[in-house]
Amino acid sequence: MSETVRVYHNARCSKSRSACQLLADKGVTLEVVEYLKTPPSRAELVDVLKKLGMHAGDIVRRGEDVFKSNYAGRDLSEDEWLDALVAHPILIERPIVVRGERAVIGRPPEKVLALFA
Repeated sequence: MSETVRVYHNARCSKSRSACQLLADKGVTLEVVEYLKTPPSRAELVDVLKKLGMHAGDIVRRGEDVFKSNYAGRDLSEDEWLDALVAHPILIERPIVVRGERAVIGRPPEKVLALFA
């Protein structure tokens, strides 16, 4: 497969590793973005959210300590959630897999296969 698929990946996350392995096993060329080391910009997040068909608050990991201490119980606007995701990329759900103009969150990892259906 000659097309490159972008994966927003956290190597410490088993679901993220499984999604990458599933795609690699299918011969997909991956562009792996370790988003904790290289966080996406606000503009990049907006683009990914458009491809996901989701809002910023939809991809927030609510179990993270930074969420619990800074955002739990708060009603944030789209812009405020984007600011939170840029400031604290650990809050971004993973993995996010982008192929062309479509994207999915790979939870469970098999959901990434929808991009190839």
